[in-house]
Amino acid sequence: MALLIKTDIDRGNAWAEALASAYPGLKTHTWPFKGDPAEIDYALVWKPPEGELKGYPNLKAIFSIGAGIDHLASDPDLPAGVPVVRMVEPGLTAGMSEYVTLAVLGHHRFAQDYALQRQARIWEEIPQVAAAARQIGVMGLGVLGRDALAKLALFGFKLAGWSRTPKSLPGINCYHGEEGLRDLLAETDILVCLLPLTPETEGILCRAVFDQLPKGAAVVNVGRGGHLVEQDLLDALESGRLSGATLDVFREEPLPEDHPFWEHPKVFMTPHVASMTLPESACQAVVANIHRQEAGEPLRHVVDMARGY
Repeated sequence: MALLIKTDIDRGNAWAEALASAYPGLKTHTWPFKGDPAEIDYALVWKPPEGELKGYPNLKAIFSIGAGIDHLASDPDLPAGVPVVRMVEPGLTAGMSEYVTLAVLGHHRFAQDYALQRQARIWEEIPQVAAAARQIGVMGLGVLGRDALAKLALFGFKLAGWSRTPKSLPGINCYHGEEGLRDLLAETDILVCLLPLTPETEGILCRAVFDQLPKGAAVVNVGRGGHLVEQDLLDALESGRLSGATLDVFREEPLPEDHPFWEHPKVFMTPHVASMTLPESACQAVVANIHRQEAGEPLRHVVDMARGY
């Protein structure tokens, strides 16, 4: 039994070592594979070239190294009938919740404002707002969204969540659908996007959404760059509709050197590092699913490709 790994060289080697320890009987190969494609049973990939995976006729499952699967859904030649599995593992979830908590607290406690004051040598107090007086709205109530809300609950924020379909979470005001999104936005002071990227969510962070937030709200995008209409965000920041934004994902990565986000005083950026899949822990999720497949049991976290998540 053999598995093909497609990622950068260093991380590919780390994955190979972790899988060798967790499943000694599994042969691992790093891309590009020069052997017989028929030997490959499983593929563990991040952004494989379009059409690459159709060349392996005996694939039993395709595992995404990251939580998102848009890098696979965009491939028109993805092998039909082969299940695609999104990455769900404790390290990835914990990392995302850490980042979201950092971003939310940064906006809540005016971190960017104080950074600008420091640059200007201004010593001035900004009136603090109690956590209980701020609503954090999370778009996307999957594994990552639910865990982020659980972590934020420890600080006493008002919490709300939105998803396309109805969900119920203890202690969380849950909304769904178009009308529910309007209700969420009307009361949300810090909006966090953790949605999957689908045709329905493409460009969802736009002027229409920003205009429904209370004036001075902040936005955190840790979903995908395609969720954000960048010019609409810049306009909302310039007008004062939004007080700031934390962005980890972008439509073009790396971000072009002449992009206005680089110099914008109200934008805090990181280079798509909100949460990284750690081979040491994530390999357990892959191995567990391979065991299920080989035993004829249903795989966990299989993507509905028609919905995109």
